[in-house]
Amino acid sequence: QVQLVESGGGLVQAGGSLRLSCAASGPSSSYAMGWFRQAPGKEREFVAAISRRGGITYYVDSVKGRFTISRDNAKNTIFMQMNSLKPGDTAVYYCAARLSTTVYSTYRRPDDYNYWGQGTQVTVSS
Repeated sequence: QVQLVESGGGLVQAGGSLRLSCAASGPSSSYAMGWFRQAPGKEREFVAAISRRGGITYYVDSVKGRFTISRDNAKNTIFMQMNSLKPGDTAVYYCAARLSTTVYSTYRRPDDYNYWGQGTQVTVSS
């Protein structure tokens, strides 16, 4: 079992940047990872995913070109660099992990993941 702790959220003006981190309690190299977000009154939404070794990434269309997911398995941490932030990006952001037997797989549905962090709030003001 792995525990996940997110950090890096905050309040930023539109056009600004934030870098989210997600620290895993154990070796992260066995896990495919993802970022999701949930705005008030809305369902949890997939944002980005990364394969076990970081070679494969996938993004929801609305963040392509603005967000970058990455990982450092030596530090058991994944990151999401968020640039050109918009008010519509305001949400609680969650990282998630799934034990994966394949190196190249990414997962995009909440039900695909077994472990979740507690979330970090991102607020973008206009």
